[in-house]
Amino acid sequence: MQNPQVELAALRDFAKLMPNNADVPQAQQGRRLNLNQDQVKNGLGQLVLTVIKLLHELMERQAIRRVDAGSLTDAEIEALGTTLMQQSEEIDRLRKEFNLEKEDLNLDLGPLGKLL
Repeated sequence: MQNPQVELAALRDFAKLMPNNADVPQAQQGRRLNLNQDQVKNGLGQLVLTVIKLLHELMERQAIRRVDAGSLTDAEIEALGTTLMQQSEEIDRLRKEFNLEKEDLNLDLGPLGKLL
């Protein structure tokens, strides 16, 4: 267990770094985190669907590599194609249920560019 004095000093240092109202532009003062239940639900849905969409695209790329390498039988290729198509349809259904557009699942990562 850490020394409580060290923890207290770290908290003081953190508090010094945090802006007070004098340092915050007038337009941003009074802004609060909006925890509207519907917006939180949609934000979480967007995040989860984005991760699922990313994994789906990675699986598609891996499937293409395996098909190109000739390591799958015709039956495996058919099953894989059907599974990926069903996944894509389910992702689309969930996206619509959360009132999200296709672009909403392509998060902007700043200097790294778009996610998908």
